[in-house]
Amino acid sequence: MRILVLGGTVFLSRAVAAEAVGRGHDVDCAARGTSGSVPEGARLVVWDRDQPVPAALHDTAYDAVVEVARHPSRVRSAVAAWPRAHWVNVSTVNVYPDESTPGGTPATLALREPIHEDVDLSVDMEAYGPMKVACEQIVQEGAASSMIVRPGLISGPGDPTGRYSYWPSRLADGGEVLAPGRPDDSSQIIDVRDLAGWIVTACETGLTGVFDGVGPVARLADLLAATASGVGAEPTWTWVDQDFLTEQGVEPWAGPDAIPLWLPRPEYDGMLAHDATPSLDAGLRTRPVADTARDTLAWLRAQPDAAVSGIGRAREAELLAAWHARENL
Repeated sequence: MRILVLGGTVFLSRAVAAEAVGRGHDVDCAARGTSGSVPEGARLVVWDRDQPVPAALHDTAYDAVVEVARHPSRVRSAVAAWPRAHWVNVSTVNVYPDESTPGGTPATLALREPIHEDVDLSVDMEAYGPMKVACEQIVQEGAASSMIVRPGLISGPGDPTGRYSYWPSRLADGGEVLAPGRPDDSSQIIDVRDLAGWIVTACETGLTGVFDGVGPVARLADLLAATASGVGAEPTWTWVDQDFLTEQGVEPWAGPDAIPLWLPRPEYDGMLAHDATPSLDAGLRTRPVADTARDTLAWLRAQPDAAVSGIGRAREAELLAAWHARENL
């Protein structure tokens, strides 16, 4: 097959290109080429997507196109250029306004109202999900056939956000570990390589429909234990409730003052608890969390400048000391 990956230099789009090349497909990656390199065997075609489609791309007939963009204008111009291809549009679970209901699927969850114009996320972060809804609609209305995949938290080697990466890095150090929230809180990740493999299979088979790109739901305690197992660690867990973390100024989800995988409950009970059954039935296959943890740690050690979100060890020790002091009152 001839596959066009719109991107191909960073994380998921690069993993898709690498998987497609590995299966023997002819792969072009359209990107500015400033964020990284394309996988060996793929061809980079330089394209600033705010500019017209270059002739090297426009004159090529592709069997499939993989799109990861969030800007409606860019998706619109690309669909107009290759309307006869099978499209796989990578969206996000942020298209759902309901983040509190566990077990949601594309068939049961409503969508945000679309925003059809490009919005600068540095001005309005809330526009991300609505712009993605618009991108989905453009693909569904303009492409000959399409699959929409809405990932949750993508993990694994190459993650530029450093969210899940916090945990393999932290747990490899051992010792007493601050575990956020409650052991029974739900959590959910998907390895970038598993998602990429499913996307390439969708290109090959012409899979259509709308799916959440998520792995199975797990108790947070079990997910963290599997991560520890993957990096060969046997930590001592100290579970700290969310009210205390909030009081101490700890942020959820991501950032230098955050503990990744922690989300306020119950308002985010559904964000990391989507029902993966429809996706698994449609061919998604996921590897054990321990394998993702092991490979993420190996990548972090090979790339010392890789991003790792979350609080540092000193801040964690400070929080643990304060928690134990409260317990002893």
